[in-house]
Amino acid sequence: MNLVSIRLITDDLDRLVAFYESITGIEATRPAPVFAEIRTPNGTLAIGHSSTADLFGPGSVRAADNHTAIIEFLVADVDAAFAALEGTLVEMVRPPSTMPWGNRSLLIRDPDGTLVNLFTPVTPEAKEKFAEATGVKRSAR
Repeated sequence: MNLVSIRLITDDLDRLVAFYESITGIEATRPAPVFAEIRTPNGTLAIGHSSTADLFGPGSVRAADNHTAIIEFLVADVDAAFAALEGTLVEMVRPPSTMPWGNRSLLIRDPDGTLVNLFTPVTPEAKEKFAEATGVKRSAR
């Protein structure tokens, strides 16, 4: 099994796509007017308009109603990402801080209220865990 994507449902597709294009620097593909994808090397963030919700079953999803998930993006330098976002309209939840598991994390909210974590591994253990994703060779074991 392989996790391929996470999908968000929104009432304002263009606004949400613009937000994720801005923070990732990746241009979304738009295979349909009501659907977009931000494709990263390790997975895809899919964004669908609320008009697609009934395709999954009437009442099965609600736009902008996420209170449990955090979408996480590995970045080269979380402090630089923070500096680039300061003064923008992005809602900052928590400035960069080092988590107990070794990542330096910045928490923000997307326009629909979903938490977004931009993080950089900073401890040797965290760097080792994300070595392949960052292009850094793993240490010999």
